[in-house]
Amino acid sequence: MSNKPIQSALISVFNKDGLEPILQLLHKQGVTIYSTGGTQSFIEQHNIPVNAVEDLTSYPSILGGRVKTLHPKVFGAILARRENEQDQKELAEFEIPLFDLVIVDLYPFEDTLKSGADHQSIIEKIDIGGISLIRAAAKNYTDVVCIPSKNEYAELETILSQGHTTTNAQRRSFSAKAFAVSSNYDHLIGTYLAGGNIHALRYGENPHQEASFQGNKDDVFEQIHGKELSYNNLLDVDATLNYLHDFDQTTVAIIKHNNACGLACGDNLTETWKRALAGDPVSAFGGIIGINKTVDLATAQEIDKIFFEVILAPDYNADALEVLKTKKNRVILKIKNFVPLHTEKRSLLNGVLVQEKDLKVETAADLKTATTLEPTSAQISDLLFANKIVKNSKSNTIVLAKNGQLLGLGCGMTSRVDALKHAITKAKEFELDLNGAVMSSDAFFPFPDCVEIAHGEGIKAVIQPGGSIKDQDSIDYCNLSNMAMVFTGTRHFKH
Repeated sequence: MSNKPIQSALISVFNKDGLEPILQLLHKQGVTIYSTGGTQSFIEQHNIPVNAVEDLTSYPSILGGRVKTLHPKVFGAILARRENEQDQKELAEFEIPLFDLVIVDLYPFEDTLKSGADHQSIIEKIDIGGISLIRAAAKNYTDVVCIPSKNEYAELETILSQGHTTTNAQRRSFSAKAFAVSSNYDHLIGTYLAGGNIHALRYGENPHQEASFQGNKDDVFEQIHGKELSYNNLLDVDATLNYLHDFDQTTVAIIKHNNACGLACGDNLTETWKRALAGDPVSAFGGIIGINKTVDLATAQEIDKIFFEVILAPDYNADALEVLKTKKNRVILKIKNFVPLHTEKRSLLNGVLVQEKDLKVETAADLKTATTLEPTSAQISDLLFANKIVKNSKSNTIVLAKNGQLLGLGCGMTSRVDALKHAITKAKEFELDLNGAVMSSDAFFPFPDCVEIAHGEGIKAVIQPGGSIKDQDSIDYCNLSNMAMVFTGTRHFKH
């Protein structure tokens, strides 16, 4: 039977806010309630009849409350299958009731961790009985309603206000939420015990969103100055490190909203900084600066002329550090050991997407010339430079570059043509010469429109994955226009 009545309930919760209306509804509907400890006292305070779990098990709460519900009679009452004849015989033999509803809210492990409590206090907030009740009730969702946290109180109240039966779909939905609660709880504990920390952040992407960082960021960098990193700072720091990771030559990357607004490679660090900044000195305001070499005094003095949130580099000369520390809130990070994760996870819908991270970086050996005209060695260098930026930027992406300098970037566009037009506009806005530049695209060109526009701006070489059924149209246009085009065979979408 899909619809099942709720005739008895086991309630053991830490957070009791919002529980009282549920108790009143259960009492009104004649539901028998079992409970323990503080929850039992809370129920009794509202003059609602409640049975002590200790009376059911004939065993008191022991070990300072560590063991209350871990008993065969409790778990038999939850896990018994209503349609299983042997289960029902054993329930009768051992005088075990049935629980149709289990309401649990776990000890606040995460909140205790965030509070800065000592180790033993944190350990005591690892819930054993509660998590076991959740998993048992969620497993037997065909017969039992599992409410795994205070976040589900309101939904249960709505269901109970319409009667004391639940559908299979409702119970299965609660079960899925229960295992999500269990998984997240175990992940937090595992992260903590493995030496990782959970850092409470001021807020998330926006002030109304709570946020935390879970992991070992101290293994990646050392913060040597400035205010606490925010959620958005950490996103940008990660993006910056991924950009820098693909470059061996002296490189400066200026990152804004996870994308490069300036990036250059060179031999002299100070000059490389100036060329990176020239790519978009307006967007650089308030950005993240990433450098893959030791920062010297001359470079620090130039960088100090603009406002920025965070700078990260493998090291700083003492006099350079003195200059950079003049701003109290400026965050200065020293890169210790950044190794890109090999897998990426993103939560969406009611699950998680997992994929291998895009770690491929093209070399000259990966390039296949598609046009009659071969690119020069200087163009190949710029094409590979531009392709590294494309790989780390949001799709759709077009990068324009020359002499190891980002001239224009169009990213996160719904149209590749719009991405190109934006990149051109950026370059012209800051009077950067596109004549002789190269163009990189994260995916193939389905039409020759982008190469036509690029040719009109003086761009001489193009790098793209290839793979369109209309590749030849773009190749033909390049051949007629004295442009070189190379294929990589690898698409670099980044959504």
